[in-house]
Amino acid sequence: MAFADAFFDEEASLAGVVARRADTPGSLPAIWAAHSLIPFLTSEVEKALTVERWSRVVDARMRKRAIPEDLRRAAPLALGLGPGFVAGTNCHVAIETSWEALGKVVAVGATLPLRGEPSPIGGAGRERTIYAAGDGVFRTTHKIGDHVSSDPVGTLGGTPVPAPMPGVLRGLVRDGVRVRAGAKLVEVDPRGDPALCFGLGERPKRIAAAVLGVLTPTTP
Repeated sequence: MAFADAFFDEEASLAGVVARRADTPGSLPAIWAAHSLIPFLTSEVEKALTVERWSRVVDARMRKRAIPEDLRRAAPLALGLGPGFVAGTNCHVAIETSWEALGKVVAVGATLPLRGEPSPIGGAGRERTIYAAGDGVFRTTHKIGDHVSSDPVGTLGGTPVPAPMPGVLRGLVRDGVRVRAGAKLVEVDPRGDPALCFGLGERPKRIAAAVLGVLTPTTP
């Protein structure tokens, strides 16, 4: 449900679109020349913002509790997604990502504050998720869409990580990744349908549509 696998596998596909990893800014032109590929630059955001004169920047990191930096100097049009953004203060335009106002374009003022609880899926909220109890390396042989029950999904620093409930894996940290305490490790969809764990979900579709509406406005 994201292009993050390109960081590990060089390429990742989502909804028919392919992203290719770019390890240095110098590799961007060759990827852009393909026209059908999205470059996945592995540099820090601060460095990425300086490698080109961007016409638009969208901060879709949705870091929830972080205080966003001012993006307005990064591009003539800077969009911020989620809590913490204030249109006219740290971005030009903000997009709501909470379910209660999902996709609303905020041209003036702040987005809604973080509510703290995820939207239920199959009647289950936060209880469908496992977070890291401490720092360590996560190991697993599972993959997204696998059915799980009471057996461990993986280990963190050698300690078994149980599935939070029966269902299918909707979210899973990659094998061998070092995580920090509090990181989300496992998310289960209790509805049990693997097909619901792939592609674009309703929430990202509506957020993306709002972003596109700002970036490519239509005229009557």
